[in-house]
Amino acid sequence: MSKKKKKIRKLKTRIRELRKELEAAGRLPPGKSPLAPAGGFPPLPVVKGVEFSAVATGVRYRGRTDVMLAKAVPGSTVAGVFTRSTTRSAAVRDCEVKLAKHAGGNAAEGLAILANSGNANAFTGRDGDEAVATIAGQVGGALGFPSASVFSASTGVIGEKLPTPVIIGAIDGLTAELEPGRAEDAARAIMTTDTYPKGSGTSFALDGIEVSICGIAKGSGMIAPDMATMLAFVFTDASVNQNTLQALVTKICDRTFNSITVDGDTSTSDTVLAVATGKAGAPEINDLRSPGCAELGAALESVMTDLAKQIVRDGEGATKFVEINVTGASSCEDAKRVAKSVANSPLVKTAIAGGDPNWGRIVMAVGKSGAQADRDLLLIRFGELEVASGGEVSEFHSERLAAEYMKNSEIEISVDLGLGEGSARVWTCDFSYGYVAVNADYRS
Repeated sequence: MSKKKKKIRKLKTRIRELRKELEAAGRLPPGKSPLAPAGGFPPLPVVKGVEFSAVATGVRYRGRTDVMLAKAVPGSTVAGVFTRSTTRSAAVRDCEVKLAKHAGGNAAEGLAILANSGNANAFTGRDGDEAVATIAGQVGGALGFPSASVFSASTGVIGEKLPTPVIIGAIDGLTAELEPGRAEDAARAIMTTDTYPKGSGTSFALDGIEVSICGIAKGSGMIAPDMATMLAFVFTDASVNQNTLQALVTKICDRTFNSITVDGDTSTSDTVLAVATGKAGAPEINDLRSPGCAELGAALESVMTDLAKQIVRDGEGATKFVEINVTGASSCEDAKRVAKSVANSPLVKTAIAGGDPNWGRIVMAVGKSGAQADRDLLLIRFGELEVASGGEVSEFHSERLAAEYMKNSEIEISVDLGLGEGSARVWTCDFSYGYVAVNADYRS
């Protein structure tokens, strides 16, 4: 064995030892995230016209499901939002092309989404493109519709070629096991460093007819969507034309998946796909002014918000869930810049992990954001506690009360810039010892 390999092996051994030491000392939460929603995976409504399946293939992980398939009935519409990374994966590039073909229309033969975990199929050159095309062709052939209606997603390690034969070998099993109520199995199949499967759903009335929405997502690290690694698939049996569905999903993504961050890193694989089957029997929503569109938009946003928050709650090594609220900005764009600057600051995030009410780090993050700000107009609160205002520490600030507040598992930081009407909200988590341990040992 070479000296370099011995050194790497020794380092990995030490990382594992450190992880055990941190767990024993209570500084690294073992198993499921301490911020995971109580009660486990929620009961989801069955969306008419959608079936799911999942199998274990060993793409990377042994003894767990790692490939999922979702099938939607003929006539379904699809919308999507994807990473803006210039090194985006082969699956993302393929989805973008296919979505353009579906723009303004529906899938006469049906739609399918196939996703795998353990391998991102990113930075794999032409082999990656060929893998996507081959797998889509095989899935389409098995389901009886064109490969142009098969959307795919991959999440996991970057730079490793996708084991195409392994996934193709699972297609017969996936198609044979499709069932309406297997959303949880599908959610488990797309997990990587996630500590729990993520699902959300709701039902509501449109013109007196019950309409359902269900969604699944994955994400834990490399989360800072620019449309995190994150995947989200949302399904409804409402009848919505493609243009309207796309407009809704794009708008809602900005307030949900584009308003979360774990570590500030945008993945090569970020994908949000939404499918509407029309099988509930409610009247079609054919533009943003149609009766029922507002209700559908609100229901979609509630599901997507829940999924986005669950991703943050499962941030790698996370021990605290943080909401950043910015008001009084000269524009909403400036407010978002400030909120993201605070949420992505390693100094802010480590202070939160340590329970340190260091408001000076918030001041720093505001100042570096690039947004318009005035020192003497700035107001900062931790929860209801005013800590800084008028260009200095607040006369009402209590270090003791602030330190006590920072012990909470859920924290709100508010910043008012005092300049205008712009506002924004971003959700994030802390940086604990666990984040380093997870990522230092990710490929081992």
